[in-house]
Amino acid sequence: MKKLIVFLMAFQMFWAVSAFAANAGNPEALVRQKTVQILSLLQKNRAEYKTHPAMLYAMVQQRVLPYFDFDLMSRWVLGRYWQQATPQQRQAFIQQFRTLLVRTYATALMSYSGQRIIYLPFRGNLKGQTVTVRTLVQQDNGSPAVPVDYSFNKEPGGWKVYDVSIDRVSLVTNYRMTYSNKIQDQGLPALISSMERVNAQYAR
Repeated sequence: MKKLIVFLMAFQMFWAVSAFAANAGNPEALVRQKTVQILSLLQKNRAEYKTHPAMLYAMVQQRVLPYFDFDLMSRWVLGRYWQQATPQQRQAFIQQFRTLLVRTYATALMSYSGQRIIYLPFRGNLKGQTVTVRTLVQQDNGSPAVPVDYSFNKEPGGWKVYDVSIDRVSLVTNYRMTYSNKIQDQGLPALISSMERVNAQYAR
């Protein structure tokens, strides 16, 4: 449960801080503003989200996904296997990886119970190529705050998120290690099929 809640805060902040990057505004001010907005939606619609998960997934699709660079994330997650994959396999993986993150975020969102976010100065230069936004997620059980860092890449259409580190563990690196083992054992097509089956179960 603790990991899910931290994961929630990570993706919540993914979306919120990405809004800052796209608008070139003050990061902390916009993070606070957008965080309030998404939690307001949760508070207002929690009962409906619980009864109708499709509504929750749709909200995540609309509010979060436009600020992710799934192409870059997928290339890094697959590593050398990206070069070996066909165009069809690449697109299939991107789609299933996107769906995986949607349901993971949605599950964590329903577990949120008011954890506090501490905002730290971001690292990098807005005139450069990358920026890292740093936060601490304060647990409600008295445990030490968890550091969560968000990595952004500047693209022609604005800044987009390409990785997050939770308690110094990179999301991209974690998935890369897990999927690399599965691909070595079973192959990329088998991994994609497995992701499709799991995602389909949650879509029912």
